[in-house]
Amino acid sequence: MTKTRAAITAVQGWVPEYILTNKELETMVDTTDEWILSRTGIKERRILKGEGLGSSDMAANALKLLLEKKKMDASEIELIICATTTPDMQFPATANIIADKVGAVNAFGYDINAACSGFLFAVATASKFIESGQYKKVIVCGVDKMSSIIDYTDRATCIIFGDGGGCVLLEPDDSGNGIMDSVLKSDGSGRHFLHQKAGGSVKPASHATVDAKEHYVYQEGQTVFKFAVKGMADVSAEIMERNHLTADDISWLVPHQANKRIIDATANRMGLSEEKVMLNIQKYGNTTNGTIPLCLWEWESQLKKGDNIILAAFGGGFTWGAIWVKWAY
Repeated sequence: MTKTRAAITAVQGWVPEYILTNKELETMVDTTDEWILSRTGIKERRILKGEGLGSSDMAANALKLLLEKKKMDASEIELIICATTTPDMQFPATANIIADKVGAVNAFGYDINAACSGFLFAVATASKFIESGQYKKVIVCGVDKMSSIIDYTDRATCIIFGDGGGCVLLEPDDSGNGIMDSVLKSDGSGRHFLHQKAGGSVKPASHATVDAKEHYVYQEGQTVFKFAVKGMADVSAEIMERNHLTADDISWLVPHQANKRIIDATANRMGLSEEKVMLNIQKYGNTTNGTIPLCLWEWESQLKKGDNIILAAFGGGFTWGAIWVKWAY
């Protein structure tokens, strides 16, 4: 009897219209287009403009387009998991707001926050609801409005991040395709090197925390880079080894778009050529939970049924992981 797996049966991305280029950043902080490009691979990023707009709006826009594409009614969705580091508000869950905005009246939902690895953790979690037989239509959204927690006077972080996101539909598959395996890891001692200092229960918002700019992303770049290069490459190699996959077996690597040098190191470790690596960091920067669904969306037309795809990410916390997917359509 064939095992029922959770398969990705649709994908859709959405990015804001406004483009923040490296040239514009040159007028805001002490940096250059050449410096940003050589160290990160980023040329531009999208920024969500408009009063009262948040992560849920970007995810809802993507989800409405996905439903249209699948000719599916929002009432059919049974569960929405939203991976985000920038929820609309502390509570309720952004997933619940997305459900309301698209009319998913029969869905329950919740958020997952695992920084940049959140989308992977959410897909792995969602797959279990499908495999158990409890649900047949589960949506996973990966979305972030990183501009809401970025200090645009800090040249170390403002050059990296952008806004955007996407979502995937998971459904049961008995043909041997779907989510095949995952390796997920975390190490809380990494929190010291990449975090938001204030706004949580340890250090609630106050005049002092706002004045000290403690509600923005804080990152010790070199330390994070070293951990990320090793972590993302290690899990990507591990998932191949334990499933006896060679570089020839892999059709695509879908890496979290944090830094081109981290992506290159991961591909090299897996023995993959550039042609097999999805790369759109130059256009969108690091959209945190949005990077992997945005890649899948942009490359959707090139994906073939049965393709072996490795999704890989590394994020603050530290969190990291890899998922092996056999593409289902």
